[in-house]
Amino acid sequence: MNTAQAVRGEVAIRHLSKSYHLNGKPLQVLKDINLKIVPGESLAIVGASGSGKTTLLRVLAGLEQADSGDVLIDGHAVHGVGSERAVIFQEPRLLPWLTVLENVAFGLETQGIAKSEARARAQRYINLVGLQQFETAYPRQLSGGMAQRVGIARALAVQPEILLLDEPLGALDAMTKISMQQELARIWREEDVTTVLVTHDLEEAIYLADRILILPREKGAQPRIIDIDLPRPRDRSSPAFVRQREALLQVFGLH
Repeated sequence: MNTAQAVRGEVAIRHLSKSYHLNGKPLQVLKDINLKIVPGESLAIVGASGSGKTTLLRVLAGLEQADSGDVLIDGHAVHGVGSERAVIFQEPRLLPWLTVLENVAFGLETQGIAKSEARARAQRYINLVGLQQFETAYPRQLSGGMAQRVGIARALAVQPEILLLDEPLGALDAMTKISMQQELARIWREEDVTTVLVTHDLEEAIYLADRILILPREKGAQPRIIDIDLPRPRDRSSPAFVRQREALLQVFGLH
């Protein structure tokens, strides 16, 4: 885990439950979730479809409210969205009429930061994600991987304590996905930000996370936490990585 200089970005989830109504009947998605995420940690959330992965992330983001329980950020209860959290979705959701530089600076300018300072900070994060020389490009001129890089730069530019990622690489082709995973791992090390990643890709979870939270689909079953004690940068072909992948597959009954 990357802990150097990390003092903020702690997340505490206490007795969190969430239900929806389907055809007039309650459908419980999350039940009594308890978890602490330490500053600078990278946590992956995995589970079968319908297990509540995205719902949990949206509650952490303040986009949805739990039925019961609490989410605390640095000891303060979450009651909606906040500037200490930034969300990256599967779709980059760029503003098509703005350039790359303008898209990344947009959130800063809406916070009241002077245009020159916002552009300077945006340039730093454009460089960080490797898109220098594309500042004047428009979203329609970018590949899927490049557009997602812009989304990552935009989220990081507001300098959040906590980065929440909802399957951000799910729509990319296999080669681009691996490249972006490597970029995310590098950026996480450099920015020292607490990261919560929702993914269906078990190998991606092992590659990026310090711990993996497995949400069960079965009612009444308890979530599981798996520690990923592998050195960084991680080698997908190493025996230790392969053993970890096999063990995770067994948890899901896939091996």
